[in-house]
Amino acid sequence: MRVHADDRLWLVPPQRALWAPPKAQHEIWAQGTFAMRTLYLSERLCALLPRACEAIDVSPLLRELVLFIVRAGMLDGGRPADRRTIGFLVDQLASPEILPLSLTMPHDQRARLVADRLRENPSDPAELPELARFAGASTRTLQRAFRAETGLRFVEWRRRLRLLHAAALIGTGATVTSAGLDAGYQSTSAFVAAFRAELGVTPARMRSVRGDGKQ
Repeated sequence: MRVHADDRLWLVPPQRALWAPPKAQHEIWAQGTFAMRTLYLSERLCALLPRACEAIDVSPLLRELVLFIVRAGMLDGGRPADRRTIGFLVDQLASPEILPLSLTMPHDQRARLVADRLRENPSDPAELPELARFAGASTRTLQRAFRAETGLRFVEWRRRLRLLHAAALIGTGATVTSAGLDAGYQSTSAFVAAFRAELGVTPARMRSVRGDGKQ
């Protein structure tokens, strides 16, 4: 999935999850065929958990716990067994492994036009001068806006967007080579190196988590 929440764009590949606190407005885009499980926690329980959205790793233990709760349905804190299950879930969510799977979206109106265009089509081949004309801004204005509002230079922001897009493609079954080409890399080795540096895992490892060994 791709999720837009807290003015950030999140990638949620297989065996990962997005934690969203109460009242966090978000949009979800399905990338290919997938199954999603959602758990809802009371605001009282959420007070013990992270205050901002986070992409988290789903350990085998947490995965089985989520599936168990989904099968069980609504848990009742008044029942001792359910209370223990709820406490165990909160413990697992309270200190998860945080994953670098998000990208800050700019607020500047012109920069946001460019960001939204590229979000819709990360493989867009348009270079910065063309994008600046599209937004009605100078290239320097766009560069300043991206750096000030996202913490990244435009070229870095775009590279990260494309690598997150490639990760989403891998999550839907694309080969490492085709995902790299779609992210603008002619060399698979260069794509693998950039992917690992940016996301902390190799594309092949992400495919293996998905359960598909194709390269």
